[in-house]
Order: sequence, then structure tokens, then C-alpha cells
Amino acid sequence: MSLKKRDHTPEMLDAEHLPYVDLLNNLAELDTINTLLGGHAVTIKGLLHFLDRYKDWDRPIVIAEIGCGGGDNLAAIRNVLQARHISYHLIGIDLKQDCTRYAARKDNGVDSTWMCCDYAQTQWPEGIRPDIIFSSLFCHHFTDAQLATQLVWMRDNSNLGFFINDIHRHPVAYWSIKVLTALYSRSAYVKNDAPLSVKRAFTRPEWRSILHSAGISTYYISHQWAFRYPVFVSNDR
Repeated sequence: MSLKKRDHTPEMLDAEHLPYVDLLNNLAELDTINTLLGGHAVTIKGLLHFLDRYKDWDRPIVIAEIGCGGGDNLAAIRNVLQARHISYHLIGIDLKQDCTRYAARKDNGVDSTWMCCDYAQTQWPEGIRPDIIFSSLFCHHFTDAQLATQLVWMRDNSNLGFFINDIHRHPVAYWSIKVLTALYSRSAYVKNDAPLSVKRAFTRPEWRSILHSAGISTYYISHQWAFRYPVFVSNDR
């Protein structure tokens, strides 16, 4: 098996119709994986990267996630904002209605909006525009050309900018998650999709190429534990 090039095999989660119980098991296990392997920590790092640049404290900060799944990333962000006594409005966007319904049921707050739509067709609630847009484990579901278009959309629809939390394609990452999910996962979706996600993910040079294709010349890419690549793009406006 070679990881020199991206694999474009569709993941099971990308199927149009999934059994609801299987989807819920997948979402729950993804939350556990993000918690134990530092995925949420990378998302929080992305949040903090932009918080220092937010100056309009007379209104809630607006944060939107595309491909929000079960809402666990936004829940992690909510905990940080509440701990810092920062007012907020969170927006979760996902193409699967079962995901947004699941996230809404878990979320008892009034400061959230859950939207079922293609991210590119999003109609922001009246009077609300995101200060920060982010995605987590979402980008590798797209071709390079589709992703370049997505980055332009994230830039153009955010006030402060956007950040991405995704996987680094690497043999150690692949075999580690393959063994871990084989041993501990009860979800056939996670067992299949977690290692496949690594094969579909990006290297740093690929990120640079895609950002260049999107016309984005100013960005910051770092490497985090558990083979994660946070990508930060700040808007000048």
C-alpha cells in the first residue's frame, strides 16, 4: 500500500442514506476519537488563534462549522467560550438532516442554529454573519479543486477568517488508527472510514498547492500531535 498519492475512494459516511442507528454510533465514536486523540484540542487552538483578534465585544461572536456532524466540535468551543464568559452564537451546517437533528437534540442552548444544507447554499440568519468559519475532518471528503473552491467560500463568508482541522496523510497515522479502530470500535463505519480518511488526507505541500489554487497567499500551517494539520487563514478586513 502506498500513501504517496491521495485515495479518492468514497467513505461509507458519504453515502446518501445511512441507517440512523449506525450514523449515531459513528457520531458518538468520532466524538470519543476527537477527545482522546486531541482533535478537539486542535479545534480549540483554532478558536484561540482568532479570539485575540475579535474586538467587537458589544455583540456575541459568531462561529460557524461546515460539516458539523453531531455538533461535538461546537460543543467543545461552547465550553471554552462559557468558561471565559464570552457571549456567542454558534452555527452548525451539515448536509445530512439526521446529523443536524442529532446535534440539536444534544444542544439545549438557545445560542445555536443548526442548518441542514450544502454549505455553499447557506443562507445566514438575518443580521448574522460568521466572524469565524471552521471545519474539522471535512476537507478530505473533497477533491483538490472542490476544496480550493471551498476555501474561497470560507474566506469570503467570514469576518476574521477561517481555520481547518484535518488529518496528515502518513503511514504511521494510517496503521495506528487502523489498529485502534479494529480493536476498540464497534462501528463498521468507523473501522472502514477512519483509516480511509488518512489515505484521503493531505500533506503539507498539497495544502500549499490547494491554498495557492484558491488565491490565498497568507496562511499558517502547523503540525499537531496525532497527525493533525491546523490551517489558519486570517482576513485583512
